[in-house]
Amino acid sequence: MAANYWESTQRRFWQFSKDELAQMREDLEKSEQNLVQAFPLPRRTHLSIFFNQQISRISKRLSIKQQAVATAQLYIKRFYCKVEIHRTNPYLVLTTALYLACKMEECPQHIRMFVTEARSLWPDLLHTDVSRIGECEFFLISEMNSQLIVHQPYRTLTTLQSDFFLNQDEINLTLSVINDHYMTDLPLLYAPHIIALTAILLSLVLRPNPVPGGSTAATMAAASAALAQAQQGRPGAAAGGGSGQTTPGGAPEKDKQQEVRVGKVQRFAAFLAESNVDIEGMIDCTQELISFYECHEQYNDKSTRESINRFIKARGLDKH
Repeated sequence: MAANYWESTQRRFWQFSKDELAQMREDLEKSEQNLVQAFPLPRRTHLSIFFNQQISRISKRLSIKQQAVATAQLYIKRFYCKVEIHRTNPYLVLTTALYLACKMEECPQHIRMFVTEARSLWPDLLHTDVSRIGECEFFLISEMNSQLIVHQPYRTLTTLQSDFFLNQDEINLTLSVINDHYMTDLPLLYAPHIIALTAILLSLVLRPNPVPGGSTAATMAAASAALAQAQQGRPGAAAGGGSGQTTPGGAPEKDKQQEVRVGKVQRFAAFLAESNVDIEGMIDCTQELISFYECHEQYNDKSTRESINRFIKARGLDKH
């Protein structure tokens, strides 16, 4: 592995601006304009949600660790930056991406296990054998220019969770947000540590009602306030807090928990203010994640599945 993210192929070749990503996708759609018009697909976020669900199904059957699942999701995003989706059978691509990710994350499983599970999950949509996955693996590696090492946000969380005194609920919620970000474009836009720090922030401001997307305005306001505090170089002295440093003896336990939470947010803001972290990037990540949770509420599994299956069958991609 590259010594760090800054020297990695991920940063040099697989990190884009939003405009660059949009242009790449527009060019791909133009190259297959007839297919795109003949077989319209749902919005890209809904496709990512569907792919995530399918990868989760096969990974659970094979007891594959989350880090490999995350790597597979990023491989799929990279691949579809180079290849228009209508040219492929997505079920074959995601099966192969997971197989390849397991090898790269040092938890390999025999290729025949993937063939068996894929046939079981999608018997009418995937006619596959060992050779087909082998061919698709070569296709993926070629399109990704053999740049397969992935730096993920999990390492940053492990490093910083004790510094921010995160409890187990906050760690779990942070992990959930990190897992969810693979269904967005964020892995192609920002460094892993930016994603991890954004997820930690959201875990802190979501703690009273830990349901991502459940209170969009309040979540965005709380996150923005913490980031603005850091951006202005005001870490927030605890003595100036609205609730004071101590809790009255008769105060409810809920108030004590709120005070602890506010203290953690202030500590987090102080850390950002003293660091060189891209706060503007964190603001954008926060907005993207909130938008994702709103979009998730509109997701329709049946229509997404049908639109994908329609072009697979129409093009005969389920037969070979």
